[in-house]
Amino acid sequence: MGGVVAEGVIEAPSEELAVERLRNAGVIPLRLSRPRQPRMQKISLRSRKRDLLNFTTELSALLNAGLPLDRSLNILSAISESKEMKGVIHTVLTSVREGGSFSDALKRHPQIFPVLYVNMVRAGETGGVIGAVLEKLHEFLETTNALKDHVASAMIYPAILGLTGGASFTVLLTFVLPRFSVIFSEIGGPLPFTTRMLLLFSDALRSWWWIGAAVMAGAIAISMPWIRTEAGRTRFDALKLKVMEDVVRKLETARFCRTFGTLLQSGVSVLQALNNSREVIGNRIISAGIESAVKGVREGRGIAGPLAEAHVFPGLALSMIKVGEETGQLDSMLLRVAGTYEKSLKESVKRFMGLLEPAMILGMGLVIGFIIISMLLAVFSILDLPF
Repeated sequence: MGGVVAEGVIEAPSEELAVERLRNAGVIPLRLSRPRQPRMQKISLRSRKRDLLNFTTELSALLNAGLPLDRSLNILSAISESKEMKGVIHTVLTSVREGGSFSDALKRHPQIFPVLYVNMVRAGETGGVIGAVLEKLHEFLETTNALKDHVASAMIYPAILGLTGGASFTVLLTFVLPRFSVIFSEIGGPLPFTTRMLLLFSDALRSWWWIGAAVMAGAIAISMPWIRTEAGRTRFDALKLKVMEDVVRKLETARFCRTFGTLLQSGVSVLQALNNSREVIGNRIISAGIESAVKGVREGRGIAGPLAEAHVFPGLALSMIKVGEETGQLDSMLLRVAGTYEKSLKESVKRFMGLLEPAMILGMGLVIGFIIISMLLAVFSILDLPF
């Protein structure tokens, strides 16, 4: 380099190979060191989803406005409100300015950018349509988040109802009934059977509550690590599929079809898109069925046939996928299937919540009513005693 001292970055599997590549390029290495990775703070799942959606939306707008990638990233790094995301964007920008690809820079931050996101960006880089791919990613993230938020918000009211009902039941058994039991013991006389059983249960709960707490803590301590294992997760997913088959199948069908269709529209190859779509499936039973279908796709048997043999998706979805494959419009048909099942899932959740909420109210009313009636019977029996 004519005696000029220069600094730079070179990618190599090891320091020895890096030195060898520099020497082959006619450069004499004076000092070689690994680049320091920025210390990333832990980002919550909710914050991560919001930051990813904001990043995708803003970057898509800047690129479609005609700005180059490095300048767009520089602007986002300056205006980002999240300190963690600001650091991530800065490291991505540094990597891009040093000659690395945008997708490889994103791949170094798997805690922010999932695999399918990186693969879609890589496909956009290959076709020179990163802006269009980011628009599809924005639509995909918005739709996915909206579906998850709808399911989560539908569970809020039953959860609050269960907590308040449990608290009321606990207060009645541990604070109200003991005061009545003192009165009954002082007056004497026989008590109704239901009242005696209730008082025995109340005494046992106040005296031995720690045993129940220890059993529950032990069960959680044993079951949670087991569920994290492959066999435990598979058993748990099989149970969920058996108990809530309609909701689980619609959710996974919508998730798979939207991911698969979006990847295909972005230019990702069929096999890669199928593998990436399988990774977003949360149920191991359905994921294993799709994995078996991948083998059939590799053998050149198409997509609809192997998926039908896997028996993991509803018949309507398989029929629509088959039509899309035959007409050469598989990507758009997959997105149509996703939209159909997302709408159907929302209706199923609404219908399920419509049955669950009154059932919970009725159940709590019966339990609390039984306690109150048992106490009233005891009071009436006291009034019949001779004084």
